[in-house]
Amino acid sequence: MTDRESSENTAATAARLLDAVRDVATELHPRQHLAGPVTLDSSLDRDLGLDSLARVELVARVERIFDVALPEQVFSSVETPRDLVRAVLGATGRRGAFAAGDAGDLVLGEAEAAPVTARTLVDVLAWHAATHPDRPHIRFYSDEGDGEVITYGALVVGAGRIAAGLRRLDVEPGECVIIMLPTGRDYFFSFFGVLMAGAVPVPIYPPGRPAQIEEHLRRHVTIAKTCLAGMMITLSGAKRFAGQLRAQVPTLRDVVTPDELAAGGGTGAAPVLGPRDTAFVQFTSGSTGNPKGVVLTHANLLANIRAMGAALDVHPGDVCVSWLPLYHDMGLIGSWLGSLYHACQLVIMSPLTFLARPQRWLWAIHRHRATISGGPNFAYELCLRRLADEDLEGLDLSSWRVAFNGAEPVNPDTMDRFTRRFAGVGFRADAMMPVYGLAECSVGLAFTPLGRGAAVDRVRRRPFMASGRAAPAAPGDGNALGFVSCGCPLPGHQLRVVDAAGRELPERQEGRLQFRGPSATSGYLRDPDETARLFDGDWLDAGDRGYVAGGDVHITGRDKDIVIRAGRNIYPAELEDAVGAVAGIRRGNVAVFGSADPATGTERLIILAESRKRDPRERAELHADINALAADLAGGPADDVVLAPPNTVPKTSSGKIRRSASREIYERGLIGKPRPTVRLQIARLAVAGLVSRTGRAGRRLAAWLYAAYAHGLFYLLAPFVWGLVAIQPRSSWCWAMARAGARCLFGAAGISLTVRGLENLPTVDQPCVFTANHSSYIDGPVLLAALPRPFGFVAKAELRGNVVSGVFLSRIGARFVERFDPQKGAADARRVA
Repeated sequence: MTDRESSENTAATAARLLDAVRDVATELHPRQHLAGPVTLDSSLDRDLGLDSLARVELVARVERIFDVALPEQVFSSVETPRDLVRAVLGATGRRGAFAAGDAGDLVLGEAEAAPVTARTLVDVLAWHAATHPDRPHIRFYSDEGDGEVITYGALVVGAGRIAAGLRRLDVEPGECVIIMLPTGRDYFFSFFGVLMAGAVPVPIYPPGRPAQIEEHLRRHVTIAKTCLAGMMITLSGAKRFAGQLRAQVPTLRDVVTPDELAAGGGTGAAPVLGPRDTAFVQFTSGSTGNPKGVVLTHANLLANIRAMGAALDVHPGDVCVSWLPLYHDMGLIGSWLGSLYHACQLVIMSPLTFLARPQRWLWAIHRHRATISGGPNFAYELCLRRLADEDLEGLDLSSWRVAFNGAEPVNPDTMDRFTRRFAGVGFRADAMMPVYGLAECSVGLAFTPLGRGAAVDRVRRRPFMASGRAAPAAPGDGNALGFVSCGCPLPGHQLRVVDAAGRELPERQEGRLQFRGPSATSGYLRDPDETARLFDGDWLDAGDRGYVAGGDVHITGRDKDIVIRAGRNIYPAELEDAVGAVAGIRRGNVAVFGSADPATGTERLIILAESRKRDPRERAELHADINALAADLAGGPADDVVLAPPNTVPKTSSGKIRRSASREIYERGLIGKPRPTVRLQIARLAVAGLVSRTGRAGRRLAAWLYAAYAHGLFYLLAPFVWGLVAIQPRSSWCWAMARAGARCLFGAAGISLTVRGLENLPTVDQPCVFTANHSSYIDGPVLLAALPRPFGFVAKAELRGNVVSGVFLSRIGARFVERFDPQKGAADARRVA
């Protein structure tokens, strides 16, 4: 191809691609007017208002138009149409159809779930590896072929190499190790390697788009500081990001890759773990504030896995397909660790693999005859939107017996449409299973009974909003509210509904949900205030509101998100969905929250909605439409309707609206202010890292200077005190001089001693033994300064032969004991006793 032909081809590709960008923007946001012309350098975020899912839709559309298969990384990395042009011109493969063939002849054979005698996750893996080491455990999804397989034996070997590498780097028992790895064999080896080394894994998600790097790093710095992480395991390509993280986390001493850990070998015995040891720390997504570290023990996780297995009748013949992220409890515990325990085969793909082509999820279920799979509500909605009829030709979902739906509000309409759309390819209505869970209960808390299918409770709107009474609505009531049933608590667990005073409420009366059971956390890591708010006696606050009807729990919303206005409870989710359906508003980018009125102290109803419209008349019409909806659904217009530019409404990594964060930017007046460029974000991160490193260097210098000063004081006072003690005629005087010297040392060094429990010492005429933990050689001076009465030290016999220590210790009444000669040691022990 000549240069001229190449240039013409590039121009034609760019023109067709820009048309596709305009079409997608228009289809996703009907009747919105673009802020300006769409150019190759228009920002998909700022200028076109395309969020993560919208970009996935755009890239999928581009693949169809140009008949190319783009790398999965393109779905998350593109920022402008020019990036897409480069990707299309550089594509080497054509977009292919999915084959309807079955998986290969991989025979699983007979197996059993882990025994109830297993006390830790490490015990579970060891039992499987010893019982059936060659049994396939994890199979990585592949568009072609069966995909790579990890057996139980291979998992033990790979994890053992990681554990040896961690011990070589002196990882401490109970120390937190951050795992920032994508879905892949390295993640599975690293997670169990950390456990086998006696440390605590803390999974976090790898960096996303460059435009969000500053927010991403800020969150992970908070996590790393909270858990006092000493090490991080990540990919070599993420070490630059990890370096920025390390610069701001003083405890983070090593950033290593799995290959580096596995290659160097290592020695040392694996520590013995118990059921009460921490298995991992699950940091919440932060939809209602900063991420909190939920501490989960091996006993918590095994109790939850066993309870979920009983509720779903899981057995080794089941096959689970998952695309859920492994840093989230549903993917980590519900899919992987649950499959591990019950000896099920896990077919896994990365979240991006699913988002890029949702049909992969359903075809994986077909090819591997999967029985258990699921995800949040948006996954089912994405399949409805993105899959055409030709994508379903030959698809068979009849093996799918459990399609769980949770982790975010379950939409009744989505469930109904998915069931009807995919019934023709074998999906059974009784497979749809709404579930309810939370990180504070490991993952699962309430499941719909097996084989019942989804159920929706329709209640009268007025009494529910006025008093929380969930009175059943008449069949023809078009104004009724619908709440999905999430089933009953898992075996061994309990749920109750309480009012503001903590009194238990009757059926069909809405209130705060509380729970208890063996899966419940002991609290949040290094956050005593939040832990105290979590507990009400032996019950834990779920943070959600709901009611019980016929034994089933129905979730109505987050407790912190409910807006109380004029005595009426307003539930944000319903109003957000309704406002998102207004022409000119970006669906899924609406936040409804309450904000205190500083003048009256009452709560105001605020609706924050993203829109690209700029014409004053059109914006006024939007305000009127939104207020009309608020009047219908909330009993009155909103106190403030804010139309914001795209990408204003903050979301969690899993796509949930962060209403508390929305309230914060609203009250701080930050709405409408442009997001800083990637270069500016990187520059600010570099400055923050430099400031952090400079501060640490300054603190180290101050520590060294202080240490030199304190040592100087000691060596200045020691000869003087030694001489006074050596010449005193009475032991009580010697002891008084030593105590005065110790107190003088601490006073001059600026060290204050606080002594508690002196009242527990017996009277002078009663003997006692006081045992120090011997943290350092300063124990002696501390005891001399702190205890108000004379005593004698027990010291090793070799100190008696030293002129300096022997004279001093003898004068203050020390008792020397032999440590190496058994006979003399026994005699000394009898003498001291």
